[in-house]
Amino acid sequence: MFEGFTFKNPEFFYLLLVILPMTAWYVFRQKRNTASIRISTTAPVFKAPKTIRHYLRHTVFLFQILAIAAFTVVLARPQSSSDFENVTTEGIDIVISLDISTSMLAKDFSPDRLEASKNVAMEFISGRQYDRIGLVVFAGEAFTQCPLTTDRAVLLNLFKDIQTGLIQDGTAIGNGLATAVARLKDSDAISRVVILLTDGENNSGEIAPLTAAEIARTFGIRVYTIGVGTVGTAPYPVQTPYGTQLRDVEVKIDEKMLQEIASITDGKYFRATSNTKLEEIYAEIDQLEKSKIEVREFSRRSEEFLPFALAGILLLVLSLFLRTTVFRSIP
Repeated sequence: MFEGFTFKNPEFFYLLLVILPMTAWYVFRQKRNTASIRISTTAPVFKAPKTIRHYLRHTVFLFQILAIAAFTVVLARPQSSSDFENVTTEGIDIVISLDISTSMLAKDFSPDRLEASKNVAMEFISGRQYDRIGLVVFAGEAFTQCPLTTDRAVLLNLFKDIQTGLIQDGTAIGNGLATAVARLKDSDAISRVVILLTDGENNSGEIAPLTAAEIARTFGIRVYTIGVGTVGTAPYPVQTPYGTQLRDVEVKIDEKMLQEIASITDGKYFRATSNTKLEEIYAEIDQLEKSKIEVREFSRRSEEFLPFALAGILLLVLSLFLRTTVFRSIP
């Protein structure tokens, strides 16, 4: 094996050992050859000048040996590794834990908090080509919408299907974080991250948010928390006898708790007050996690058997041609 070249099945090179008995038999047969025409003396023959045909009489056998060698190389599957492709494999597993409580229908984002959060998260997912990403949704309880996967199409389709009302209403932030941690705890990725997005205060669930944060820290999982909502009040759709109307509702985000979660897990807290700010937050998280990149250099292998196959066929054809023409034996 030489630099820039590898063989997928090098064990086939043992077939080249067949050349040894073939060569031995050929030499033995050459020595045993006898003339088929009897003459009184060979003296004139030895005095005659030797032609090029005499010097090339072993060419047929040589071509056969080279053909066998060429076909053996084909069986060994030569592969070129001279072309290298630099691939940035970030080695990061990310779970997005998304609040889908009814408060996410507030209109301080366009078209509302939930749709804005989905759209920005989907753009983020599309840009993380080499990561495994999963999705957890929570309201009054939490469940895994999509386990860790590299299949972007499946994940994006599941994101599109998210809407409020899928589960009991409420805001179980602790459950949402704990479920995300459960999806990451057995991962052997270089870096494990939860992006927790909510617009409210924890008011449901069996697990306290800070308890879930401590569990995340135990497993070395970093949590980025995002509080979604404008400052003050936000227009919220309310059903009335006259149809759906927008009413200003006070925005209540437990920023202190979200900051503590981020601090405990060596993450960071962000406050998104608009679509643009939310996009900037995801862009910042994207850059922060790219500092964890592990660059690996993979050789892009390509099959290189064709030249050897063509050479083998050509040598075999030449040997047959020479045997039946130039070096044809007299019966």
